[in-house]
Amino acid sequence: MITRSFDSQRQRQQRENEFETLAPSDDTSAPRARPDGPSLKARAVAYLSRREHSRVELARKLRAYAESAEEIETVLDALQKEGWQSNARFAQSLVHRRAPRQGTARILQELRQSGVEDADVAELRDGLRATEYDRALEVWRRRYGVKPQDRSAYTKQARFMASRGFAHDVIRRLLGEGDDESA
Repeated sequence: MITRSFDSQRQRQQRENEFETLAPSDDTSAPRARPDGPSLKARAVAYLSRREHSRVELARKLRAYAESAEEIETVLDALQKEGWQSNARFAQSLVHRRAPRQGTARILQELRQSGVEDADVAELRDGLRATEYDRALEVWRRRYGVKPQDRSAYTKQARFMASRGFAHDVIRRLLGEGDDESA
């Protein structure tokens, strides 16, 4: 019993101390306290440890935790300077993840939406176009594997390949008549 009352009294004191620290202060000139949790830089590094992110993506994710846009820009500049964040590395990572399943047009669109510069996109575009037929052939084989026998099957397969971002000339070459290299 004695221990129990001691614990209750101790718990009561801890609760009172918590409420005192939560009470608003009379000093209105004090800077606004940050919510508990990791710093912006720690959050950004945690995001980057999971996968590569573009500068635009990181800024969007950090916006909820920052007090100003300048604070985010400062953190992002430091991360780029230290080599933690790179748009070129992000672009290469995205191409590596998407290329086996998607066409050049769709990958390039995603890169542009992520804020990757046109110079980096142009470099990757040439490599993607060089391998687009082989990638399209692999996607088509996994999904269909048999040449379309009639017009409706042709349009269905062509629509599927176009939705994946493959170029129309590649689709025509892939599904074209008399082309037996895919069988």
